[in-house]
Amino acid sequence: MVRIGNIELPDFPLLLAPMEDVSDPPFRAVCKDNGADLMYTEFISSEGLIRDAIKSRQKLDIFDYERPIGIQIFGGDEEAMALSAKIVSTTDPDLVDINFGCPVKKVVCKGAGAGVLKDIDLMIRLTKAVVNSTDKPVTVKTRLGWDEDSINIEEVAERLQDVGIKALSIHGRTRSQMYKGEADWTLIGKVKNNPRIQIPIFGNGDIDSPQKALEYKNRYGVDGIMIGRAAIGYPWVFNEIKHYVATGVEAPPPTIQQRVDVIRKHLQKSVEWKGEVVGVLEMRRHYTNYLKGFPHIKEFRNQLVNLKSVEEIEAVLAEIAIRYDGLVPERKIAAVATEERCD
Repeated sequence: MVRIGNIELPDFPLLLAPMEDVSDPPFRAVCKDNGADLMYTEFISSEGLIRDAIKSRQKLDIFDYERPIGIQIFGGDEEAMALSAKIVSTTDPDLVDINFGCPVKKVVCKGAGAGVLKDIDLMIRLTKAVVNSTDKPVTVKTRLGWDEDSINIEEVAERLQDVGIKALSIHGRTRSQMYKGEADWTLIGKVKNNPRIQIPIFGNGDIDSPQKALEYKNRYGVDGIMIGRAAIGYPWVFNEIKHYVATGVEAPPPTIQQRVDVIRKHLQKSVEWKGEVVGVLEMRRHYTNYLKGFPHIKEFRNQLVNLKSVEEIEAVLAEIAIRYDGLVPERKIAAVATEERCD
């Protein structure tokens, strides 16, 4: 069992990474159904919360069936982070997470996300301000460092633990790397195996198969794995990893009917959360990833992204289930714009 403060998770838990414009309640619902043990909201600007920005406030929506769930905040001002932690706590998440890892320019330019990696003393002060402002467990998501000349994650992990965080998730790249090249888990393993570190350490970056998840579990000894891009359009990845870790055998891939059922659930939750007009509109970004790899799927995909009613979409999905019955496409990881990630 893995503990984050008073939260109990199973051995080797699988976490859904917070991803901007992806990890909303409808997406989280289908990931929870398919084995995610701990999930996070999209990251929320501390300044936006204080200004009562509508988009920021809406990201605070969490539901009991999602638990345990953390709300992730970012910012570069101690007072703003402390106040936003208090605001977040009123919605009763299971934990509060701080984003010190998002590398996108619009966040870094505000001195937040991975921008804080250039000032470790500030990172510690921001973290302490949040810890002191909430009774919820506080966790952190970060990267190895700003660039290859300033990799400092081993020191950072110790100092963050010392000011009271209850778990640390590490993406195995620097900010300068963005999402390029391969994630380096060597230092993640060193942090986990540091005798001073007593909190759970979760690894993140490039986990795209059950085989790789088990290999990295055994090689680096992490307490669990955080999964981002591999879950987009393929929430089955969580249960597939669990099955492989437990048995050493690959689980059968989802059938076309199972895929269609998950799309329907995702659409239903999207409409429930945002209303039919916006819910249908925002669902359009997901069809390509759910149906990736099926031959001649473009004609159906074009219909799905142009239809405006749930009934019409349901009819197309039913036709897809019939047309592709028995066909299992090759698995392909979703391509997601950098501005939409921050996993």
